[in-house]
Amino acid sequence: MRNIVLSLAYDGTNYHGWQCQPNALTVQEVFNNALGRILNHSVTIYAGGRTDTGVHAMGQVINFHTDKMIALRSLAKGLNSILPRDIRVNNAREEDISFHARYSAKSKTYVYCILNTLYNSPFLERYAWHIDYTLNISAMDDAAKVIIGEHDFSAFKKKSEAYKSTIREVFRARVKSKGNLVYFIIEARGFLRYMVRNIMGSIVLVGSSKITVEEFIKMLESKDREKAGPRAPARGLFLRKIKY
Repeated sequence: MRNIVLSLAYDGTNYHGWQCQPNALTVQEVFNNALGRILNHSVTIYAGGRTDTGVHAMGQVINFHTDKMIALRSLAKGLNSILPRDIRVNNAREEDISFHARYSAKSKTYVYCILNTLYNSPFLERYAWHIDYTLNISAMDDAAKVIIGEHDFSAFKKKSEAYKSTIREVFRARVKSKGNLVYFIIEARGFLRYMVRNIMGSIVLVGSSKITVEEFIKMLESKDREKAGPRAPARGLFLRKIKY
C-alpha cells in the first residue's frame, strides 16, 4: 500500500470550506470525485488543515492510501486536467505509511492580506480585505507580538464551539506592509476555529486607533469572545504552509 502526499493550492471563494458537508460544495468533495476518477476506487483523504468557507490555500497538504502503481507525475497531471481551474496540485510525493497530513504536522502558517488604499482593486477583491483609511502598521505589529507564546485564545475562538483545551502555542506572529498591501503572518502548532480571522479583526482595531495595544492585551486575557473585535472577512485568509 502506498501513502501518497499531495500539496494543493485553491481559491476558496466558490467553496464552503475544505471538509465535505451535506448540501454544500466543498474543496474536498470536488477533489474526492477527481481522485476517484483517476484511481478508479474510493479513498479516505486526510488534510493538514480544514479551511473554512471562502478561505484560500497556497500550501494545503493531503495524504491517502492506494495500491495503484500510477506514477506521481502522471497522477498530478491527470488530476489537474480534470479539476476545476481554482484547484491545483502543486506537488506529489510518497511518504512512509505512518505519515499523516494532520497529525504529523509540526506547525501551520497562515497569512492574512489587507489592501490598504483608498480604492479597491478588481484584481484583489477575492483575495484581500479592502480598508480605505490608513492603518498604523507599527501598532498592529506590536499587537501581533503579544500573542507569541502559549496562551488561552478563548477570546478569539468561534463563540459556540467547545474544545478540550483553548490553549495554543504561537511560534511567530507579525504584521508587515509592502506598498499598499498589509500582511499578518502567524505560525502555530494548531488553531481554534476562526482564531486567525478573529485576531485579525482585533488587530485592525489597533491599527485604526480604536483601541490600544494594552486594550488588545486585555481582550486576550479576558478569554471572552464578546470582549474581542469583529471577525475579519474570509477572503483575505490563506493557509500558506504546513511544516513536517
